[in-house]
Amino acid sequence: MPLSGTSPATRRSTCRLRTNPPRARPRPPPITVAECENPSSRGVSRRRLLGGGAAALGATGLGWGIHAVAERVDPTAAIDGGLTEPFFGTHQAGIATPVQAHAQFVGLDLRPGARAATLIGILKVWTDDAARLANGAPALADTEPELAAAPARLTVTIGLGSGAFAAADVVGDQPPWLRPLPAFPIDKLDDGWGQTDLLLQVCADDQMAVAHAVRVLLKNVRSLVTVRWSQHGFRHARRSHPEGTTMRNLMGQVDGTVNPDPATDFDELVWDDGAGVPWLAGGTSLVLRRIRMELDTWEEIDRSGRELIVGRTLDTGAPLTGSSENDAPDFAATDRYGIPVIPPSSHIARAQPFGDRERFHRRAYNYDDAPGPGQTSNSGLIFAAYQRDVDAQFRPVQQRLAEFDALNQWTTPIGSAVYAIPPGVTSVEDYLGSSLLDGRT
Repeated sequence: MPLSGTSPATRRSTCRLRTNPPRARPRPPPITVAECENPSSRGVSRRRLLGGGAAALGATGLGWGIHAVAERVDPTAAIDGGLTEPFFGTHQAGIATPVQAHAQFVGLDLRPGARAATLIGILKVWTDDAARLANGAPALADTEPELAAAPARLTVTIGLGSGAFAAADVVGDQPPWLRPLPAFPIDKLDDGWGQTDLLLQVCADDQMAVAHAVRVLLKNVRSLVTVRWSQHGFRHARRSHPEGTTMRNLMGQVDGTVNPDPATDFDELVWDDGAGVPWLAGGTSLVLRRIRMELDTWEEIDRSGRELIVGRTLDTGAPLTGSSENDAPDFAATDRYGIPVIPPSSHIARAQPFGDRERFHRRAYNYDDAPGPGQTSNSGLIFAAYQRDVDAQFRPVQQRLAEFDALNQWTTPIGSAVYAIPPGVTSVEDYLGSSLLDGRT
């Protein structure tokens, strides 16, 4: 059919487009677990690695060129998107780091047949990708490099579950506390939010930076892992409150008061010293609990009732015996009738640590997902707790809360997992987990 109303040159161009459509570029086959563990079994070229599953590269021992990270984004940029957090250091970022506004926790399982070389490959790729992304540079094979330009204080933290130790045949190096928490009577756990072999914790002040980083980190290892769950969390937006303001959860309570100070308390309470598990020196543990909040019935309680349940005033977060958030609660104080001002069943009374050894670092995020049938909301807390020893620090407090906490009527743990967080890396030649896995291939 003639193309009316067009010039001869335009018609010739249009005909060429119709008769000679561009040929689709064939997709390379995915990298397999076997190739990852034995790259000589098949030609593993750079082109193939970039197109079909970059995780195999770490297992080959080839470098990804982390040296490119040296060109840093200017931290004095006028906009917050240009702000960066250091990736390299004795400890992984995202723990002592001032808490960002957005987080995504991703639980992954290794595919059947994974071995030490598989895990090493994954961790090498993640180390390189995370170093670049945290610096505001695109990862290798990043198909949307423009999305990496505004990291907004992006951090990537990697955790290992017990399944990773089994796959790599290093169970003997597994910390003694790395096992499921005991069954608490308040729990209604869903395995869909349960223990996984690996964990990615990605945080930033911009959800776009989080989403892009998660996409890059997952797509480069998708032939070697499966995603069990992904949990999105949020806090107050950056600069919406004065710096250092404790966040509020969706019940309206301040959440995270009197946390250990990274400058003075972390060496004793959070960072492992390597005395019991040498490879973990500089690392820590993470207990991740997904806690559903029954907001529909919580809203039926009047304000004074809520404060008695929590043990704090809702406006300032001060204990009922104090006037400001950081005042020490006086659990012995009574009113004129001899009744404790802070009820013994209140949340802060049950959560109160018995000695410094029961303190741990809390870094919680709210979640607010699509409600199910009959629900007004599907909301709660992604409770992340970091400590040197889960058994000595976290479990005793959780046991007291499970036995008798007035707040339990409106909160239900539905997910639970425990991870070992390896130490950080101080050199571009290193990778996260190397202290555990080097020489295991």
